[in-house]
This record gives sequence, structure tokens and C-alpha cells, in this order.
Amino acid sequence: MTRLSSFAAQTLQRQIHEGHYPGGSALPGQRDLAASLGISRSALREAVSTLEALGMLRSQAGKGVFVTAGANRAVSEIPLGPLSMSPQAVFQFRAIVEPAAAALAAGHADAKARVNLQAIQARMDAALHVQDLVGASDADLEFHLAIADYAANPLLSSAIRSLEEPIAYSLRLPFADPGGTWAPVEEHHAVLAAICAGDAAVAHATMTRHLMHAAARIGLSFIDLSFATP
Repeated sequence: MTRLSSFAAQTLQRQIHEGHYPGGSALPGQRDLAASLGISRSALREAVSTLEALGMLRSQAGKGVFVTAGANRAVSEIPLGPLSMSPQAVFQFRAIVEPAAAALAAGHADAKARVNLQAIQARMDAALHVQDLVGASDADLEFHLAIADYAANPLLSSAIRSLEEPIAYSLRLPFADPGGTWAPVEEHHAVLAAICAGDAAVAHATMTRHLMHAAARIGLSFIDLSFATP
């Protein structure tokens, strides 16, 4: 997200939590809401897309944008992400490249990199403790992108970062399940422990499990793309 859209998403999230926009209510029209937040309509649309992925808002064609009650969505209700990529396609891509990135990071991340990953994860933990899903999902994305960078393979990192927007959208979706918001944290800690231990095989396996479980939390399943050694 851009800085302004992130600000707008945080502001709207706070207003929803404080009851300014109760469950089932409609948000003001885009023009009025953007003016009240002091941002452009394009930044507002990005913020709304973020909150929709997190399960806080739901757009209804011709009717407006409504605050949800936090109920789980059917897969058919999940809108296409940025660039009109289906969540299934994005998760499949991630299941191919991100376990490899985690394995490489386990072999290349130095002490400074490990400390940075721990700090990013701590921010995600802290955000969830105060029910800040916007902040938690931002830290979630930062964690995954940092692992790609620490893989020390510019082509792999570039491929992952080139799809940063749809990847960000895909990782927000599981947060819409109120009962599963802490599951990504537990899975991240397993990935982090493997990278810090320098164990490439375990880093690959734990990242694979994390992505498979994240997809399952929104009702998606696909072939296990891990490459187990005999």
C-alpha cells in the first residue's frame, strides 16, 4: 500500500472498531469519504480493497461498501485481487517460489538479517495483540519480502517483488477468519526458527506448510508443491 492508502486503511479500521461505522452500515460515498480523510479517491479505493481482503468491508455493486460482521466468506465471495489474479493462482505461485526463498535464506541470512526478521515478526505480533489487522498484514508482507531478499538470489527476489501487490492481497485474506488470526504468527515463528538455525530443509518445509494452511483458511486447496527428498 502507499503511505496515504495505509493511513486511510488504519483510520477506517479504527473507526470501525470504535463503532463509528457499525456492522452492516454503509460507508459514505467515495467522494465524501475521500474528502473527509484528505486523500484521493484512488488511495481510498486501495484502502477499501485492503479492508475488504481483511474481511472488514464488502462491496456490493450498485449499492456501496458495507461494514461486515467478520463472518467467514465462501471462496466464491472472495473478489479477484490486483491485476485480476485469482487467490488460487497467487497461492500456487507462492507455494513454488517462497519455500525455495526460505531455504536459501536459511543458508545466507547473517546475524543482522536474522535480527531484522525477528523485529518484523515482533511488530506483527504486537499489531495482532491490539487487533490491528492492517498493521499485522503490513508486517506479514514485510516478513515474506525480507525472506525473499535474504535468499541472496536477485532473480528470485525480483520475481517475488514484481508480484508484491497480489501477494499482499493474498496474505490479507486469511485474516478475515476471526478464529484464525494467530495461526500465521505460529507458522511464521516456525519458519523464522528454521532460518535462524540455518536449516534449509526445515525452512522449506515450514514455509510450504504455512502457505498450504493459509490457503486452506480461505477454503482453497491445491497440489502439494513441496519437493521432498528421498
